[in-house]
Amino acid sequence: MHEKPLSGCEGFFFCNRAVAVHAPASKGECMTDTAMVKNQVMDAADVERSITRIAHQILEANHGADNVALVGIVTRGDVLARRLARRIEEIEGVKVPVGSLDITFYRDDTPVSLSPDIHNSHLPFSVDGVDIVLVDDVLYTGRTIRCALDAVMDYGRPATVQLAVLVDRGHRELPIRADYVGKNVPSSHTEAVHLLLEETDGETCVRIYDVAPGGHVGAKPVNKPAMPSRLPEFPKLPKRPAASEGGEA
Repeated sequence: MHEKPLSGCEGFFFCNRAVAVHAPASKGECMTDTAMVKNQVMDAADVERSITRIAHQILEANHGADNVALVGIVTRGDVLARRLARRIEEIEGVKVPVGSLDITFYRDDTPVSLSPDIHNSHLPFSVDGVDIVLVDDVLYTGRTIRCALDAVMDYGRPATVQLAVLVDRGHRELPIRADYVGKNVPSSHTEAVHLLLEETDGETCVRIYDVAPGGHVGAKPVNKPAMPSRLPEFPKLPKRPAASEGGEA
């Protein structure tokens, strides 16, 4: 007898086992079963103003953009990096190189993750002697940035490594500080602060969520399409005609 799919999920059955598939929450609903929206601290216009201000600060600190490259930490940091590059080009008239960095296997908690999301790192330029600006969405404990630093150093020896984040929520566990910050958002350990972007989430804003004990307070997962409720049926292949006696096999 089949088991009933888990509540709040879509499901399908395989080998008499119920497999839960989480469908993305629609706007206005809770992010997960353990996190509810508490407050929205930035809307789309606030995010764009912060990106513009960070772009100006990067140009001022580096005396232009001739030696600057942006490296976004997937999955929302790389989207922010592309937005930031467009804004720098609008201001300075210089098209800065943009790369993306996946730090999954640099994390110290990867072994306990049963199915980490894997993305490709893509740095289509040499980092040697370049002023690298790491770009991320929310700065929290600093552990993600520590991993990103390790990953960048595997590509070469940059002149400097700077850090730009849209939100700094505090609670650092490592001696890491952002050079460019869009907004400081005070928060508690029982809250999650998430950036949503049009490219990945269908809307742009920053929200604070109340998280139940044991809930996840890190980066918001990117919504993925739900898996089908049943496996597809494949057409049967026609049988090969039997070889005639005495003929070729």
